[in-house]
Amino acid sequence: MTKEKTTNKVSGYNRWLNGIEAVGNKLPHPVALFAGMAFIIVVLSAIFSAMGVSATGELISGGELKEQTVTVVSLLTKDGLTYMLTNCVSNFTTYAPLGMVLVAMLGVGVAEQSGLINTLLKRTVTVTPAKLITPVVVFLGVMSNIASDAGYVILIPLGAMIFRAYGRHPLAGLAAAFAGVSGGFSANLLIGTLDPLLAGISQAAASIIDPTYEVAVMGNYWFMFASTFLITILGTFITDKVVEPRLGKYSGEVHGEEDLSLTTITDKERKGLRNAGIATLLYIAVIVVAMIPADSFLRNANGQIFGSPASPFVNGIVTLITFLFMIPGAVYGRTVGTFTKEKGVCDAMSKSMSTMGSFLALAFVSSQFINYFNYTKLGTIIALTGANFFRSIDIGLIPLVVIFVLFSAFLNLFMGSASAKWNILAPVFVPMFMLLGYSPELCQLAYRIGDSCTNLITPLMTYFAVIIVFAQKYDKKAGIGTLTATMLPYSLTFLICWTIFFVIWLLIGAPIGIDTSIFYLMG
Repeated sequence: MTKEKTTNKVSGYNRWLNGIEAVGNKLPHPVALFAGMAFIIVVLSAIFSAMGVSATGELISGGELKEQTVTVVSLLTKDGLTYMLTNCVSNFTTYAPLGMVLVAMLGVGVAEQSGLINTLLKRTVTVTPAKLITPVVVFLGVMSNIASDAGYVILIPLGAMIFRAYGRHPLAGLAAAFAGVSGGFSANLLIGTLDPLLAGISQAAASIIDPTYEVAVMGNYWFMFASTFLITILGTFITDKVVEPRLGKYSGEVHGEEDLSLTTITDKERKGLRNAGIATLLYIAVIVVAMIPADSFLRNANGQIFGSPASPFVNGIVTLITFLFMIPGAVYGRTVGTFTKEKGVCDAMSKSMSTMGSFLALAFVSSQFINYFNYTKLGTIIALTGANFFRSIDIGLIPLVVIFVLFSAFLNLFMGSASAKWNILAPVFVPMFMLLGYSPELCQLAYRIGDSCTNLITPLMTYFAVIIVFAQKYDKKAGIGTLTATMLPYSLTFLICWTIFFVIWLLIGAPIGIDTSIFYLMG
């Protein structure tokens, strides 16, 4: 009887998941989605302008805070059509995330194409004692997001293989790695490619209220640094105490060819790692030495590394990180023979850029959407109206961020791309937070927490189907339901505990990032 009830419950759960998948599959391609949304903005601007829609609130004008009445501006007028025609190219080329992401990917591409990242992951895992294998796999999963999606294709199947080699259930290893890579996608001890991407979008959104405001790339750093350890602890606990006991002892066979080279490091690769490590230390040493003089070019006008105004070190962090990947990647590639001449490094950079085609297409249409949103004043009006509503109900900081975290987590079930969702949400919620007295960095941080937690259970996540294929090597019957049921404990635990951790962090008043406050003071 109990078994029958459980079966029915699982069957109903899978039907719900299939419904989410069906809805998600009906969504258009992100490029088409943003093109359609830009068109909708054009139409709505004409309709609302004709209706005389407006909102009143405090805005910055000429460096001063003034109460203003903002009215919708139509794009279907002579001036509006002229704006769309003459600003199409500049909307794209000045799109904040564009340059930052492309520059960062040049360095990551060299490290990736040289084989450095893959070998580094293998080396770290293969030398780990059995008792520490779970936290190390989860931790490396979190850290792997530095290299964009490398963790999905390397660490997740490697996690399964390592668990199996230790006599543990391979699907538990796969789940542990997946939890770290995807559930902890926003956490890290270092600044990854996601940070400049989201900061750039936040920058564009913040300019709706305050064109002079600069969103710090490291604006969420301290919280995400601490979150790395939180996700590692939670992921380890769920793997060892919930997921693996539920899976039981593995006695099956591997279906499909298992690439044993993933756990094998050659002498040449070891030498490459050593040389890359030396190059990394030398590079860091040069930067540290360069920061020492009081008048260092890396310090701001006040002689500070971290302070206001932002120092060249902080403003140039993306460039520094690019070379942090590029230099050891080039050294590794030269050592192992991946790069025989400088042409190899150049080809790696070119290849990394060739993979950014979809991002460039998305950046083009999303930049038009954001700029149309800004030009028509729709974002400003929504922000003013929303801020006035929240002020009227006096919801307070903690309920506000909790609601936004939960909203972001829910939306992630239906739309996979973190940047695509933030492109939609930022123009509305960043200004709203600012008008309520809270910083864009705080709004961005709340979004990142919610967005990361439900990556594990949505079929719309880009690599969800790939991970199912990985799982089927160990269980032929593994499917969407299998993976989702396995990952659901992680998702729920991360969402609840991470949100509580966030609330405690805010109550304590700890800084969320470098040279960043949770508050925004207008005027």
